[in-house]
Amino acid sequence: MGNYPRFSDFSQEEKRLEGTKMRIQEILNKEILVTGYTINQSHYPDGKSDSKNYLALQFELDGEQHIVFTGSAVLTDQIARYKENIPFYTIIKHIDRYYTFT
Repeated sequence: MGNYPRFSDFSQEEKRLEGTKMRIQEILNKEILVTGYTINQSHYPDGKSDSKNYLALQFELDGEQHIVFTGSAVLTDQIARYKENIPFYTIIKHIDRYYTFT
């Protein structure tokens, strides 16, 4: 076959997040293992928050892989700030009008 490289040797494509989709309300106050994320620009800003981005968060709960989508600016800022620590365990709390990792 020759000494030709494989696409995976040089590709810098982002790996697609995988898992069963859940709603954030379903995982509040439960310990999850964060395993990946992406931050993307929202095509459908809802006007409820200042954020024009959304967070896709990949995590494990009870041994199964899931994904949740949120427009939470606080969670987006926290995951961007602490991305070097992934994977990590956390609990998502709803405090007043925002969500946060604890």
